Amino acid sequence: MFRISNFIAELQRPTPPTATRTGPVVIWNLIRRCNLHCSHCYSASTDKDFPGELSFTQVCAVLDDLHAFGVRAVILSGGEPLLRPDIFDIARHAGALGMYVGLSSNGTLINASNIDALAACGLGYIGVSLDGLQERHDRIRGQAGAYAASLEGLRLCRDRGLKVGIRFTLTQENAADLPALLQLLGQEGIDRFYLSHLNYAGRGARNRKQASHHHMTRQAMEHVFEACMAYRLAGQPKEFTSGNNDADGVFFLHWVRRRFPEHADRIHAKLLHWGGNASGVNVANIDNRGNVHPDTMWWHYSLGNVLSRPFSSIWADSSEPLLNLLRQHPRPVKGRCAQCHYLPICNGNTRTRAQKTSDDLWAEDPGCYLSDQEIQAPCSSP
Repeated sequence: MFRISNFIAELQRPTPPTATRTGPVVIWNLIRRCNLHCSHCYSASTDKDFPGELSFTQVCAVLDDLHAFGVRAVILSGGEPLLRPDIFDIARHAGALGMYVGLSSNGTLINASNIDALAACGLGYIGVSLDGLQERHDRIRGQAGAYAASLEGLRLCRDRGLKVGIRFTLTQENAADLPALLQLLGQEGIDRFYLSHLNYAGRGARNRKQASHHHMTRQAMEHVFEACMAYRLAGQPKEFTSGNNDADGVFFLHWVRRRFPEHADRIHAKLLHWGGNASGVNVANIDNRGNVHPDTMWWHYSLGNVLSRPFSSIWADSSEPLLNLLRQHPRPVKGRCAQCHYLPICNGNTRTRAQKTSDDLWAEDPGCYLSDQEIQAPCSSP
């Protein structure tokens, strides 16, 4: 994840490097069932029960192991996590351990009957997915009225003082609605905006032809950088983050060189400390049946199952071949990635796209939208 707002803040007030976490951030797809049917869903969720999902007792045992291993942040996801009747109890258990607990929801099930329970269970953040404005969102989500219900869920959370944000997956189909969604942050008093680039997993793999053209992606990221800066200058700072394309960090550096060249060297150093793609290192995923993955886009590869072995044992297993490959530094990438001067910043980007399109883990990432000129070392000043 690229924390855009943190880097924008650096342009005004430099800060020292922050310490790294003791354990990975864990994104846990607790349930695969969902009341919607989104065209880009990486977990290919649908409105039916899936067998083999963990019980409350099993979930709590895994949370205890995660905490003992050093995990301090867990994101509860799905499917739609609010379809689990024990979701509030799960959040409370994680919070009682001292973990930061986030919830990723489609927002349609947040209503007057459960907002009190949602507000009382100790969530640090609730992310609600919007795929554009009403017409486009409802079409992508496969349900009329989904946009109105999700927006109402956002408003209920906001009015209860909960930290809430919009999650937006950028595709060629919905890029035109991005500026309006960025304005919606201010209009509705929403705290955070997360832009996810389309990755080739789940139904997203079938829709890869809708992935934004590189020019469109560049325009979208420019919009996000400028919006983040504008909100900050207006005294209404919002949190902006992006994910699933670590080229965003390099593109941001080029944006800084154009807009704020006096800060470029310092931002470059900060980006090197950030280090780019963290799959299998600082981010992990557990799916609804307890399989552990290097991140949420690796569901086709299981590192092990928490019902058979503790997460701590799986994640620390030095004999696991994929983990060893992803933890190489520098990664032995090929093609344009191998030629890129900024490999230490992006760390080879998202390996899932390369593996899905070429059957080669180390092939160049087809999702990198930087030009051949932009991946070269900058010219020295005269």
